[in-house]
Amino acid sequence: MKVLFVFYIPSGGVETLNRHRCRALKEAGITTHLLYLLPGKGMQNIKDIPTFITNKNDEIAQILKEGNYSAVIVVSAHPYLKRIRSLGYSGLLFWEVQGYVSKEGALEEFRIASLDVLQYCNGVVYPETAYIKEIAAHFFPPEMCFSFHNCMDFESFAHRALPREGGPVMGWVGRIEENKNWRDFLRIGHKLREQHPQLKLWMFEDSTLSEPGQRTQFIELVKNLGLGGSLTILDNIPNAEMPNYYSRIADSGGFLCSTSKVEGFGYAVLEAICCQCPVLSTDSDGVRSFIIHNETGKFYPHGDVDQAVREANSLMKDRQLRSQITAKAYERARLLFDSAAYSRNFRQMLEQAKRNNSSKS
Repeated sequence: MKVLFVFYIPSGGVETLNRHRCRALKEAGITTHLLYLLPGKGMQNIKDIPTFITNKNDEIAQILKEGNYSAVIVVSAHPYLKRIRSLGYSGLLFWEVQGYVSKEGALEEFRIASLDVLQYCNGVVYPETAYIKEIAAHFFPPEMCFSFHNCMDFESFAHRALPREGGPVMGWVGRIEENKNWRDFLRIGHKLREQHPQLKLWMFEDSTLSEPGQRTQFIELVKNLGLGGSLTILDNIPNAEMPNYYSRIADSGGFLCSTSKVEGFGYAVLEAICCQCPVLSTDSDGVRSFIIHNETGKFYPHGDVDQAVREANSLMKDRQLRSQITAKAYERARLLFDSAAYSRNFRQMLEQAKRNNSSKS
């Protein structure tokens, strides 16, 4: 059995998801290939997975013909569903929903996509994100809907013992754009430094995907808050090196701060948890899979910097609570995002869609 995953560009959460699930599916006897329509910095992370980069019809048609895929999964890029069919592909075709930046945006995308999905697809697949499940049920019949948790490679993402930092570190992963809400991070860091002068701020980003106007505002706010001496920008760190950074943040007594307005899933949060790094986050929907307040992490209300600082201090000062949170978060992650469970769910989806397709014939 062979499967092709299609996405716009190798970057962000989808690029991470693709690597983790390709490994999981390979162990379950399913061969996987990747097709990205544009090049991106995430290519540095891809090892031992056949990967194509093209947006040319003739080349895509050749890939589909030579691949003889049992299923093609188009992630987010619903305009390509019709295109895949028009290029001669007749196997199982799925639209996968990942990473919409707002409930309103997701609703609009579902509305736009629904006609093509109903005409060309055998199913819609999405993670266990409440608002996505609700929207999908509104637009598509139950037999087309498949929802299960994403997976994680717990062998490659684990805590590593490394030299300790001289002070606590507050980390952030994202892009300099509106939904990732970098302003909250800088303001929280500024207030925390009043109580923890040694606090360091580490921001991990893909600068090629930032919004130019936002970048200008970012530079200005860093200057106005006087954070230049404590802030480190880490651009396009290879994903294989991220466990080192999460582990250093964890052992420094710091935490990962996720400030997004909305997350469809939130792989950075899961990666941090796997490395025993506690997380303070906005309640951005997708991260509810990982975080239960004061049990497996901490939430703060979006925009409430003072409350975020109080929760951050709790994580940094209450060692017993911190230890309990990191242990329970890891335990929950292992339970929900198991690779074998993902592979079983994925195979069951293909088998059910095949049966549904046969009954229509």
